[in-house]
Amino acid sequence: MSAPIMSHLIQSSSSSTASPPPLHTTITSPPLPPHQQLHLRRRDAAAVLLSVFSLFPSLNQPPKAAALSFGISGPKDWLREQKKKASKFVLAPIDASRNSLQFAYQSLTNGKLDYTTKDLEDVQRLLKSAARDCILEDRDSLITFQANTGVEVCTFKLVVNNAASLLDDKDPVKLEAEAKLSDLVRSFTSLSGVANAVDIQLASNRQKMADALMDTIASLNNFEQGIKDCLEI
Repeated sequence: MSAPIMSHLIQSSSSSTASPPPLHTTITSPPLPPHQQLHLRRRDAAAVLLSVFSLFPSLNQPPKAAALSFGISGPKDWLREQKKKASKFVLAPIDASRNSLQFAYQSLTNGKLDYTTKDLEDVQRLLKSAARDCILEDRDSLITFQANTGVEVCTFKLVVNNAASLLDDKDPVKLEAEAKLSDLVRSFTSLSGVANAVDIQLASNRQKMADALMDTIASLNNFEQGIKDCLEI
């Protein structure tokens, strides 16, 4: 056998006896800390529970009675809370009327000696503003027309309707608020009658008007409490 052939055979033999490729070794991750192991176990448990619920859809549905209860009382409770939060806006007309009445009272009791017709007109204007279109005789033509078409024009009546909208018609709290409204309207009507009939230049007449003003303020405060009772504040 020639030398080149022997050299080729030796190279082939050496290459065929080369060391085998290294085996793939499995790398073992270090153990997780205990808190991570607990988290994984909880996640796996949650996945199992979700799988169970998906197999039984009825388990996800609340009882019909509970659904009906939420449908009725839930939104009503939410509306009641919203009314409480907006109570200052509901009570705002009452505050404005009280301010007008108090200003009129101060005008009559400030010790001034020479009252004029203009002073009386100013007081009457304050009283009309405070009455909030709840006195029939003091309504102008536009307000009267609106009232005749069925539009509620008495601001205090609108306040009652707003505050008691979640109460039943026979609810004692609502009935009490409506009774206080009637008393307030009578008080304003009486006050307006006094203001239109007296001579403001006489001290005794001014005192008579001042007394009527205090009675109306008391009725207004009582009415305000009735509204607060409706709002539960």
